[in-house]
Amino acid sequence: MDNKLMLMIPGPTPVPENVLLALAKHPIGHRSGEFSKIQAEVTANLKWLHQTQNDVLLLTVSGTGAMEAGIINFLSPGDRVLVGCNGKFGDRWAELAVAFGLNVDKVTAEWGQPLNPADFQAKLAADTAKEIKAVIITHSETSTGVINDLAAINQHVKAHGEALIIVDTVTSLGAVNVPVDAWGLDVVASGSQKGYMIPPGLGFVAVSAKAWEAYKTAKLPRFYLDLGKYRKDAAKNTTPFTPPVNLIVALQAALQMMQAEGLEGIFSRHLRLMKATRDAITALGLPLFAPEGAGSPAITAVAPTTVDAEQIRSVMKKQFDIVLAGGQDHLKGKIFRIGHLGFVSDRDVLTAIAALEATLLQLGYQGFTPGAGIAAAAKALL
Repeated sequence: MDNKLMLMIPGPTPVPENVLLALAKHPIGHRSGEFSKIQAEVTANLKWLHQTQNDVLLLTVSGTGAMEAGIINFLSPGDRVLVGCNGKFGDRWAELAVAFGLNVDKVTAEWGQPLNPADFQAKLAADTAKEIKAVIITHSETSTGVINDLAAINQHVKAHGEALIIVDTVTSLGAVNVPVDAWGLDVVASGSQKGYMIPPGLGFVAVSAKAWEAYKTAKLPRFYLDLGKYRKDAAKNTTPFTPPVNLIVALQAALQMMQAEGLEGIFSRHLRLMKATRDAITALGLPLFAPEGAGSPAITAVAPTTVDAEQIRSVMKKQFDIVLAGGQDHLKGKIFRIGHLGFVSDRDVLTAIAALEATLLQLGYQGFTPGAGIAAAAKALL
């Protein structure tokens, strides 16, 4: 049946109907008073979502663009940085830092395992000369379904005293509690097509006062992504360059929905969906890729051993119009990933698990009792 596609991937995520309708409005001038009012509301609500009084700047980029802005505005060539690498996106930030001539010191963990905060503590404590200028980590590692212990790592950064903490929250902001001011996070980057519930195209960067001090002496080249320009214009509820007007109107609608649900409602819903999904997968006899206690509320990765991951994805798409994500890089064909962030409800998870059970039966997998996944998910949701 046409137009029944269901996205259960880590992005793009489903978009609510009222957000789609907002997106479909006739464009308005981005230098108009009408748009300035929208910009002011959006900025205030972004600060609410980030739990910060700091600047939250809006860029016409993907999440990777937001992270690049978070690096080039606050660092200089040759600066030593610690980069947490335990998946594709941690590795991407290391590649990005190398591309800009930074001195990259990786803190690694096996894909599917969380970063060890003690590894950061050891390197930071040994840096008596205060040469480490920044610690860069991915909070929710999308490629593996692992969430890293940002709070614990950040404590060690704060004990260092000099280093900035720069965080990719692309699949955690809007799904997980990220109290920017309470934790003293310096640079926090995210993207629109995840927990924000709108299509791709917008990136967000929250910047602390400490980071703005680093901005004054940072020497990496910047122009379009010069956050100083965005900060100056944001104070006047405008932008230095032409923004995607309709995406910002859609963001206005999405943030209104998020405020209506409330932060605690958003966070508890994502935790509930994660538990329901993980419990269902376990009841189906399929191995979870992320260990207990390290699963991301945004996405669950599954590592089947007796049934092919790509066959599961293929049947789910062809038979049920449900899209699951595959593995990336060396995990391609070895895992599949079920996204449950953004505009996702209890019903969506139950539907996906029911379709997964039917898919497993169709593929001849006999490692479960039919109905076990649904029963486990329903119990978790209740």
